[in-house]
Amino acid sequence: MAPWYQPVLKRLQSDFPEFFVADPVAVVRIDEQRLYLIRQGEIQREYPISTSRFGIGNEDGSLRTPLGVHRIHSKFGDGAPRGTVFRARENTGQITPIVTAPERTPQDFVTTRILWLEGLEDGVNRGEGIDSFSRYIYIHGTDEEGLIGQPASEGCVRMTNADVIELFDTMPEGTLVVIQSSP
Repeated sequence: MAPWYQPVLKRLQSDFPEFFVADPVAVVRIDEQRLYLIRQGEIQREYPISTSRFGIGNEDGSLRTPLGVHRIHSKFGDGAPRGTVFRARENTGQITPIVTAPERTPQDFVTTRILWLEGLEDGVNRGEGIDSFSRYIYIHGTDEEGLIGQPASEGCVRMTNADVIELFDTMPEGTLVVIQSSP
């Protein structure tokens, strides 16, 4: 029996040939709160993540995590220390403490690295009122690491700071990222 992610890779190859370069591909599984890094047709690494505490959705202003095929449009934070706070993708120079208890912080900072996603599916995650890029949907670090593994974000895909540094260094701009609710 083929692994659950093989149909995802086949769809990317057939429907997104201009973007599909096979290595690497990331698949976010909302049902598992995991991100899978796939290389050469095999899961190379998996990471715990957090998607939106408001659920799944693509509408502007919904604070929900959008589904579908995306690509990494741009990356921010190369070389920034762990815990660096970003606002509007700019390094503020502030380093925030990382909370490892399962609690929300007053600021809910975007930290350490940002991988800004661009939706590739018209009417799903691309277009007026539903555009992932215009909604500023990122994969990023968080100061709320104690909430990783459960829905806790405001639409983005959160990772621990160590994990987002590793992912940032592994995935070049243009890499495909599929966000799905289940296999």
